[in-house]
Amino acid sequence: MNRLFGKGKPKEPAPNLNDCIAGVDTRANNIEEKITKLDNELRKYREQMSKMREGPAKNSVKQRAMRVLKQKKAYEQQVEALRNQSFNMEQANYAAQSLKDTQATVAAMKDGVKQMQKEFKKVNIDQIEDIQDDMADMLEQADEVQEALGRTYGMPEVDDDELQAELDALGDEIALDDDTSYLDDMVKAPSAPDKEPGADSIVPGSKSGIETDEFGLPKVPTSVKTS
Repeated sequence: MNRLFGKGKPKEPAPNLNDCIAGVDTRANNIEEKITKLDNELRKYREQMSKMREGPAKNSVKQRAMRVLKQKKAYEQQVEALRNQSFNMEQANYAAQSLKDTQATVAAMKDGVKQMQKEFKKVNIDQIEDIQDDMADMLEQADEVQEALGRTYGMPEVDDDELQAELDALGDEIALDDDTSYLDDMVKAPSAPDKEPGADSIVPGSKSGIETDEFGLPKVPTSVKTS
């Protein structure tokens, strides 16, 4: 059959937005390289015209510069159009990817709900309530056991009034221990002497008329020589 009617052409895959964006960006980059070359050429023409006098030669260079400038403007328009196409495709690609992500999120949430429902069927609320009640009873019994173990045995029976009297007496003993009145006698003790012993009994020479030395003793009179 293939020999009679020939073999059909294989179907080409649908265009991919990412591939289209990459192709458009590549074209735009190539045109921008051409614009850069034209800028360099225009710079040379400007330098050349700045050194020339007015005349046919300068006009000829000027015409070539104008032609290059027109080419540059045309390329710039092409680049702008390509960049806009790339931006639009990127927006469409972003929207499509967002929809895919949303679908995946919704599917995951549905699967999660199904799993929760499946696991929830294994849970019995009544059993949980019974377990809570049993736990409360066990804790109450544990407290009763601790209270029973903490009981004291063989303690003498003492009247509360006697205990109060003994407690008051203990307070009086503590008050006596805190008494510091005995320190008053130490404060009232005589101060240490600040003069030499017998200094008060020495009579200064200015009152008795007798000269004294540096020790407060009367000086020995010297003998008077006769001529």
